[in-house]
Amino acid sequence: MSLKQQASTGAEVDERMAALVTNANAVRAIASAVEGTLGPKGLDTMLVDKFGEVVITNDGVTILTMMEANHPAARMVINVARAQQEEIGDGTTTATVMAGAMVGTGVEQVARGVPVARVIEGIRAGVKRGLEIMKQKARPVEDLNDPLIYQVALVAGRGHEDIADLVVQAARMIGREKLLDRSFRFADTVMAQEGADNQVFMGVIVDKEPMNRQMPRELADAQVLVIDDALEPEEIEEEALATEAGFARYMELQNQFRDNIQKIIDLKVGLVLVDRGVHDLAEEMLTDAGIMVVQRVANKELRRVAEHTGARMIKRTGLKKDLEQIKHYLGRCRRVFHDEKLEQVWIQEGGGRPMATVLVGAATAEVVGERERIARDAASAVQAAVRGGVVPGGGAIELAVAREVEKTRASMRGMTAYGVDCVIEALKRPLAQIVANAGFNPLEKVGDVMAAQVETGNEALAVDCDTGQVADMYELGVVDPVLVKTYAFKAAGEIAEAILRIDTIIKKREDKEAGPRQATDI
Repeated sequence: MSLKQQASTGAEVDERMAALVTNANAVRAIASAVEGTLGPKGLDTMLVDKFGEVVITNDGVTILTMMEANHPAARMVINVARAQQEEIGDGTTTATVMAGAMVGTGVEQVARGVPVARVIEGIRAGVKRGLEIMKQKARPVEDLNDPLIYQVALVAGRGHEDIADLVVQAARMIGREKLLDRSFRFADTVMAQEGADNQVFMGVIVDKEPMNRQMPRELADAQVLVIDDALEPEEIEEEALATEAGFARYMELQNQFRDNIQKIIDLKVGLVLVDRGVHDLAEEMLTDAGIMVVQRVANKELRRVAEHTGARMIKRTGLKKDLEQIKHYLGRCRRVFHDEKLEQVWIQEGGGRPMATVLVGAATAEVVGERERIARDAASAVQAAVRGGVVPGGGAIELAVAREVEKTRASMRGMTAYGVDCVIEALKRPLAQIVANAGFNPLEKVGDVMAAQVETGNEALAVDCDTGQVADMYELGVVDPVLVKTYAFKAAGEIAEAILRIDTIIKKREDKEAGPRQATDI
């Protein structure tokens, strides 16, 4: 090979390494933004926008989704974290930290001369084996009165006992069957409110007020009508109004609308919830009849009310049906209450499916958001624990899995074993970061725990962040849902593989038809 050819080949290698290093640095920057929040001694992060608005949080996915990030590799990590939040509701910080470690070690292996394909092959094998081991080590939670449920809520709730109590109480109200329903998100039952008292009740909250003060403040044994539409007359085009036939049609629709409102009154409906606006005539007639009407209710809230009260959502055209048919669309509840202080309508003890609401109080507006995020994390963790069981937390299970994955390394041929090393390093990272955040030497403590797990055969051993001593996480009550762990681990592997596969970065040509794009930097 000539010197020119050698130089050309070297330039190509340098260019590919540059792309890999650039992407890896972006991933590590993302990981470093959230790693300080990990564990019981993790600290908060302050996010400030250009207007000076401040959000102070310890929640990984909130930090990731609110921070400025323009690098495509950084956005990949954020999108995976967002997906994990949607699916599981917790564990995004762990996933990001492990992804940073896996990518960083992978880049080091490639720099040493290990082909990227072999590194990826090893990562796949290591992640696959690690997931199998994690699932095998899960301890099932079959009873909502199991003390482990409270510990899961307490750990995910960052030690807030009042929030853990609320979440566990709500879980028991809802029941195991509902928590196992994949379409049900327990976290959606949580809301925080400034000045509210902590409480759990059987029912749902609509974050709106009745249309006017003349409507009743409280109803007992009320029938509920949920209208997934506007409560207004059907529209007619302005051009048609200029004709005699068009005006006649307009008057017909007005009379028909008045008749439909009268049907609601005749059915003795107590509460009407409307997706969009309500016509003045409807408001007047329903107010005179002593009916509470709430307009522009979020669709998610409408669905929850319908499910809890047993109502079937109806369109405005459905009100043309006769009274007997409309009756089948009505739901029931024991009590409807307008809380003027909180500016909400509470619907309690519905006749449909059990639905608990967790109302978390906050002293000031500044902490409302964070209290809600903490409670939602706790609720998500409890639901995940019911669905998949629990494993010891504090980085213990990851370290135990790392030891098992290390045993498979010996069976790997060629350079694939170096990819497995990336997985092993990523599994050690959570414990190392937790103890570092607690003020201890991570290298020393990881070594101590590994030795103790081998010596005792107890895979629940990790570090007590208060004393720095090796301790049993089950005895300390530090437990995590296995679904959170497996999803985070799998996500970290997917991020690492996606980043390591990129060896060239090419700038796209500008699309003339596309509008200007907002760009921010990490």
